[in-house]
Amino acid sequence: MRKRLTTMVDLCAMKAFTVRLLFAVLWMAVIATAQNVIPLYPGIPPGSTEENYPEKQYFSKVWKEDIVANVTRPTLTVFKPSPKLKNGAAVIIYPGGGFMALSVATEGIDVAKYLAARGVTAFVLHYRIAHTGEDASEEFMELFAVKPKYDEMIKNVPPLAIADGLEAVAFVRQHASKWGISPDHVGIIGFSAGGFITAEVAVQHTSESRPAFVGVIYGGLNGDTSVPTDAPPMFIAAATDDDLGLAPASIALYQKWTAAQKPAELHLYTKGGHGFGMRQQNLPTDHWIDRFADCLQLEGFLNK
Repeated sequence: MRKRLTTMVDLCAMKAFTVRLLFAVLWMAVIATAQNVIPLYPGIPPGSTEENYPEKQYFSKVWKEDIVANVTRPTLTVFKPSPKLKNGAAVIIYPGGGFMALSVATEGIDVAKYLAARGVTAFVLHYRIAHTGEDASEEFMELFAVKPKYDEMIKNVPPLAIADGLEAVAFVRQHASKWGISPDHVGIIGFSAGGFITAEVAVQHTSESRPAFVGVIYGGLNGDTSVPTDAPPMFIAAATDDDLGLAPASIALYQKWTAAQKPAELHLYTKGGHGFGMRQQNLPTDHWIDRFADCLQLEGFLNK
């Protein structure tokens, strides 16, 4: 009897130890993940006030992917390449979402993983967006159908998002040694609203926030902005059947860059719609990112 009780006590102790070990492993995993998410600002971002609603991530039935909403404290999520593949280049990724949400899967995480597999240190930026309700994607679709209401909703947001885009480049360049990257090999790529941010960063940058290269995917520029003398090389991709009619903006951006005698590459696909990102549709748009990698290789950014 005593032996059986001792065995039971030992089993209980082993189970308790196993549970504690499991929690310890899970906690370490949480810490490791948290260390890869970096606040862009030390406190409340410039131009913002303290907000009492939290950032949230959920699956959008409308856009059929994970999205992030209600970003008030911008962050960078880091995706590191293996030491064997690392080539010293970095890309900051600006997901789209109409300045009301962020398509963090097909226009963020999937892009980062692709680039990290090619030796590039990738950062997904959660920039400031409008305050939305239960489902940001549904709200966007309703508002965008009535353009004046949509414009009123986001009127104060783009300048804040562009400021975050500029700060992200300056931040990564300033701390480049931490990740073993070259500050002169830090580029950017953005999609839709993120593509407009990317284009604005390409023309508004200072010496500290200048990107080494730029990728604009179904984006463009608002207004007649001049191309700076130190404009970086630009890669542009869009689909002719873009649901939001952004193909002409991509063409105009290409023409502006080439008229200023700056390197530019344009891929305008027949089909693909808006927001193709890293979605697999059995269309040529499935391979746009391979062409982006070709462009980086041509410019020497994938060389060790």
